[in-house]
Amino acid sequence: MKRLFSVLFILMLCHGPAEAGHEIVVVQSAHVKPFEEAIKGFEQMCDADLNRIIISESQGVDVVREIKLKRPDLVLAVGGDALSEIKRIKDIPIVYVMVLNPQVALLGQENITGVSMNIPPNKQLQALVQTLPRAKRVGLLYDPKNTGYLVEEAQQEAAKMGIVLTAREIHHARDVATSAIEMKGDIDVFWMLPDVTVMTPETVEFLLLFSLKYRIPLLAFSEKYLDLGAFLSTGIDAFDMGAQAGDMADKILSGMEVKRVQQALARKYVVSTNLMIAGKLGIGLNLAMTSDDHNEKIVKHTLTLQ
Repeated sequence: MKRLFSVLFILMLCHGPAEAGHEIVVVQSAHVKPFEEAIKGFEQMCDADLNRIIISESQGVDVVREIKLKRPDLVLAVGGDALSEIKRIKDIPIVYVMVLNPQVALLGQENITGVSMNIPPNKQLQALVQTLPRAKRVGLLYDPKNTGYLVEEAQQEAAKMGIVLTAREIHHARDVATSAIEMKGDIDVFWMLPDVTVMTPETVEFLLLFSLKYRIPLLAFSEKYLDLGAFLSTGIDAFDMGAQAGDMADKILSGMEVKRVQQALARKYVVSTNLMIAGKLGIGLNLAMTSDDHNEKIVKHTLTLQ
């Protein structure tokens, strides 16, 4: 019996302590609610130790150097600025979340995957048609190098739905005002795309005034524009998007190659309507899209992408 215990003791010493949990460095662009929600969703699906670096609060810090010193098993990039900061890392798996247009920046990078904030054009158009069935003429501005691929898809989907899509190329923010005014008589709705050339603080202010002056509602890609005066927005469910990213990270930490974990779109999106702006623009809403409480300024609906 003593010999048996001796053998077991030696085996325990040889085996060593239990394997430590995985370590993940979370690099987030800023400390804002949607990013925090995404991280909560991530934690629900991926059981790992998280160490955070918040770029907006880490001026002067070499983020890539800090990550390499920590030698984590994986890096989670939350927000576009975070992904831009760390995308030059080649030897550590990276999963991103809450990023618009990641395809433009990540061509050929095999150690990076994640969940894009981009809502498929057909879903945005479906939300528009459900809310404004008579809106058959839609206009947008875009810079081909940023959102050309989105506009190509949007044109195909619009044609299927019987929508006339007027898409004009621009290459500088100074062209937004002239181009928008030129199309005002030919469109029922102006579609704001997540294009950094088109969407600057100055052009957003112009488009909001343009909407009110010419009674042309704005379809936006984020609810924050509803607070400023847009009519309708389609956005993502940050918590669920984080859960998607967590599932990806879990697969990678379990041994799957990053390149086999395909980049994905969000599974859920939120349709929000600004009832106050609807009143100012004289828009008769399809009330099937609104809540029972019509006293609220903004009404939301969470839908699942198919």
